[in-house]
Amino acid sequence: MPLNKTQLQRILDKSVSAKNIFGGVVSLQTRDEQWTAASGNLKPDSSYYIASTSKLFVTTIIMQMRNAGQINLEDPIAKFLPAEWMNQLHVYKGRDYSSELTVHHLLSQTSGLADYFGQKTPNGKSLQDSILTGKDQGWGIEEVVRWSKSIGAQFIPGQKRKALYSDTNFQLLGKIIEIVRAKALAEVYLSDIILPLQLTSTYLYQDTKDTLPIDIYYKSSPLHIPLAMSSFKADGGIVSNAEENLVFIKAFFEGRLFPQLYLKEMQNWNKIFFPLQYGVGLARFALPRIFSPFKKPPELIGHSGLSGAFAFYSPQKDAYISGTLNQIDKPQQSFRLILKLLDTLP
Repeated sequence: MPLNKTQLQRILDKSVSAKNIFGGVVSLQTRDEQWTAASGNLKPDSSYYIASTSKLFVTTIIMQMRNAGQINLEDPIAKFLPAEWMNQLHVYKGRDYSSELTVHHLLSQTSGLADYFGQKTPNGKSLQDSILTGKDQGWGIEEVVRWSKSIGAQFIPGQKRKALYSDTNFQLLGKIIEIVRAKALAEVYLSDIILPLQLTSTYLYQDTKDTLPIDIYYKSSPLHIPLAMSSFKADGGIVSNAEENLVFIKAFFEGRLFPQLYLKEMQNWNKIFFPLQYGVGLARFALPRIFSPFKKPPELIGHSGLSGAFAFYSPQKDAYISGTLNQIDKPQQSFRLILKLLDTLP
C-alpha cells in the first residue's frame, strides 16, 4: 500500500502550526517506500542537533567493541578510567560502590550515578536550567565527574527495578571508548559508523564556529549555545539530517553495525518516566491501550532527545522514522507527531 504523502504532509504541517513549533522535518521508511518532508523553517535536508539520539552511536560503538573482544559489558569501569575520577564516584548512604560500577550499568542507566545535566547541584541550580536561560558555557569530563559527585549517587548500582536517566553515564562511556580505542570519539564515529554507512552530513559537533546546524528553540526563542553543544559529545553532540539519521537507525536494527543477536538482550526494559523505558543502550516508548481504546498505539524502539529529535523503529508497523520538531519546551509533541504519522500506515 503506497504512502499517502499528501496526508502525511498535512499531519506534519499541523504539528508545526502549534504554538512555538517553528519547524519540523521527518523521514519515514516502510518496507516499500520512503517519504521525507519538512515544514516551517526547516528543509528536508536541514542539519540539526540530534541531541540524546546520539546515545545510539555510543551504544553502537560499545557493541562493536564487545564483538571485537575489546570490552565486556560486565567489565568494571575502573578498569578503564583514571583513579582520580573513580575516587568516591558512587557513594550511597555512606558506602562507596564505585568499584562495582560496570559498563552495563552505564549503558542501561542503572548505575545510580547522578545526572550532571538535569539534576540540581548543591547550589540549587541545574546545568540544564542555566543553559535554557541562554547562558552558553562549555565543560569537560572532569567537570561532569565533579558535578555528579557533588549531587550524589541515587541508588545502588544495578538495584532491582531502579533506573535513572543520567547523561553522566554516557559521558563516561565516551571516555571509555576513547581510552580503549586510543582515538578521539569523533574519529571512532567516522571510521566505524559514518564512513561505512556513507553518511556525508553526520558528524560530532566540535567547532563552536560551525553554524550549519539550526539552533534549537526553547519556547519562542532560538538558543545559540555552541559551547554547550560542543561539550555534550557522547551524550548528545551529533549533528545529522532526517534521511541520514534514518539510514543509521535502519542499520542499527538490521544488524549492519553490530551482531543483530545482541538486540534481544538489549531490550530488557526498566522504567525511566512514563511512558519511557530504557534497555541496554536504547529506549522504548509505549503507551498503554487506555490512551487509544480502539487501537493500541505502536511501540517505538530507538531514542529521542530533549530537542525534539528522534529516531525509532516500530516493530508493529515495520517502519523506521526519524526527524525533529526542534523545540525543547515540548518534547511530547514529537511523539504525538510520530504516532499520527504511523497511524496512517496499515
